[in-house]
Amino acid sequence: MAEALKLLHLSEQKIAETLKNEALKNIFVELVDVAKPLGELTKQKGALLYQLGAKSIKEPQCKQWLPLVVNLIMTGDIRFEPQLTAAMNHVFSKKLSNVDESELRESCGAGVVVTSEQIEDEVRAVIEANKEALLAQRYAFNTGKLLGEVRNKLKWADGARLKQEMETRIFELLGPKTEEELNPKKKKAAKPVAKPKEANNKDVESELPSDGAATIEELMKTRTKDFHGVGENYKTDGYFVTPDTARILKEHVKRVNGKVVTRFPPEPNGILHLGHAKAIGINFGYAKAQGGYTPARITYSSDNFEQLYKWAVQLIEKDLAYVCHQRVEEMRGFDVKESPYRNRPVSESLQLFEDMKNGKFEEGAATLRLKTVLEEGKVDPVAYRIKYVPHHRTGNTWCIYPTYDYTHCLCDSIEDITHSMCTKEFQSRRSSYYWLCNALGIYCPVQWEYGRLNIEYTVVSKRKILKLITNRIVRDWDDPRLFTLPALRRRGVPPEAVNNFVASLGLTGSQMAINPMALDAAVRDYLNVHAPRTMAVLEPLKIRIKNFKELGLPSKLAVEDFPSVATTSKHEVEVSDVVYIEQSDYRHDNTDKNFRRLTKNQAVALKYVALVLTVVEEVVDQSGAVTEVVVSAEKLTDANKPKAFIHWVCNPVRCEVRMYDRLFHHKNPEDPEVVPGGFLEDCNSNSLTVLKNVCIDKYLANSKVYDRFQFERTGYFAVDQDSQPGKLVFNRTVLLKEDSGK
Repeated sequence: MAEALKLLHLSEQKIAETLKNEALKNIFVELVDVAKPLGELTKQKGALLYQLGAKSIKEPQCKQWLPLVVNLIMTGDIRFEPQLTAAMNHVFSKKLSNVDESELRESCGAGVVVTSEQIEDEVRAVIEANKEALLAQRYAFNTGKLLGEVRNKLKWADGARLKQEMETRIFELLGPKTEEELNPKKKKAAKPVAKPKEANNKDVESELPSDGAATIEELMKTRTKDFHGVGENYKTDGYFVTPDTARILKEHVKRVNGKVVTRFPPEPNGILHLGHAKAIGINFGYAKAQGGYTPARITYSSDNFEQLYKWAVQLIEKDLAYVCHQRVEEMRGFDVKESPYRNRPVSESLQLFEDMKNGKFEEGAATLRLKTVLEEGKVDPVAYRIKYVPHHRTGNTWCIYPTYDYTHCLCDSIEDITHSMCTKEFQSRRSSYYWLCNALGIYCPVQWEYGRLNIEYTVVSKRKILKLITNRIVRDWDDPRLFTLPALRRRGVPPEAVNNFVASLGLTGSQMAINPMALDAAVRDYLNVHAPRTMAVLEPLKIRIKNFKELGLPSKLAVEDFPSVATTSKHEVEVSDVVYIEQSDYRHDNTDKNFRRLTKNQAVALKYVALVLTVVEEVVDQSGAVTEVVVSAEKLTDANKPKAFIHWVCNPVRCEVRMYDRLFHHKNPEDPEVVPGGFLEDCNSNSLTVLKNVCIDKYLANSKVYDRFQFERTGYFAVDQDSQPGKLVFNRTVLLKEDSGK
């Protein structure tokens, strides 16, 4: 075998690595056996044959057509990688039909020779068209764009020859690189920041993937080319085709009316969190983008228990499953011995499985295992276990329950799912997913994987959140400091903002860890357009306008809900001689030159009412604290316009406001190296501040739970479910992105 691999001109190291891979080794030997009688195996042809073997390893069912491609390589009709890739794509697309040699030749440009003159002419033309930009940017210019333009015109050109010609012509135009271009200055590393400021979102947004989109629908429309068409399951890598596949897919397409059908399978033992929102968005967002199924019902795997049981019996009858008595510890791991029960008679497994169903074994005494190997190497995964626990839907009907690996693909098949999308950790189960459906001769969906979303500065596991609750660090599963979906809802995060946040992440196979500030930015963008403005004073200071009657002001004032919008709704606020402002908007003794609001020597204006206030005197209590400020007021003019305008409330109703902050100090509170004492010790004891005496305008008194508002100059807030008649409670959703000096 090593001799055959040497004919491919592989290095000794590569040969040694390949010999360890049984499947890859065998296919290379077969390709060499086909190629040897057809002529000399040059280094170029050996490289193409190696690529052919590596590409075809995932598509064993196309093996019968590989000699056609080998022949084209050996005759010199396929000379370069682009031609080989096109040929393989054509072969892979013909799983349900025969490969026509003339169509194959046409698909890959077999025999087409792109001359050096053609390459030179096209490169020269592209450089001439971009000459001005090249001269301006020199070697900083992205030449990949130029190569792409030439490749579009000369599809079957030798990539190496094309690249060489491009580099030569650019050198002729620009000359040698300068000293500065040869040794570019490294950008200074940014200074570490102890704690990111809430208002600084630019850095967070720049860390988001570049392939993100504004909405889920927009994102999924751009990914159409990545997924198979309805009924074209066989075109995907690793999809197994049987003699019945064409018929089964045709019937499937008819049942779904040719439309995309997706689903979201939540974990049955945990509460949904922000990571699940990504899964929901991707699954149903793709269906919506393709004009497919709109989620309209909740289905239950337990509704299919009877059918799943019947299929398990069929697998035993086909000798594809068996009853095993090994304990969990004997089956655990990857390098395990074959079960001594694997080859027991079919009739024996059938009877034992029936006994399992009828409660004749103790828990753990028997399982049903599938005769297959997962991609990760796990041998004979368990399909059924014994559990003497009543089911919340089926009661005591069953004492054997199917595992996720068994149920997942079969329920997808029952529901005619066209695209079964799940996170990357399930990729290792894809082969068993396909194996199981095909073993039963039923419709087999296609499983697609994407990267898992992790959020920094939080925990999402059920066990850890339960510890937070039992230790009274958070109140419940919907505590607004958590990132469960109920918690986000209670905090006032709109579902549309969550979807937009997910869309901004793009769609990638890589796992990502995202700073919560990225979510805050999406929430802020949405609420800026949809949350009406109102004035609320969190820590009130009483202001008495001494000369109010002389001003002749109306008792009520109409204020726009969205001041930046020309035509908008309005709300009424009262105006009188007593108003309340933020304590932080007044300073008794001020030495800060940057402070622009009310002091003994500095006037300030009230928003909307256009009054300029000047301090007359202070009223203090026995401790010396200022309890009231008496002011005189005058109407705003160009001459007396002060440095700042502040919000205020008159004749208020009182409410409670809960100011939530980050629950943990570190990005990963579960990292034992960063937090050796465990995640509970990383909790921020100041993550909740409750303000009991907040002033809001009377018109807000009838607000409903989850109503959202922008408290001017403060942030976005939502009405909490703890609100009662006459006593509203607001949760802070997110801060405003605003200059701290205002």
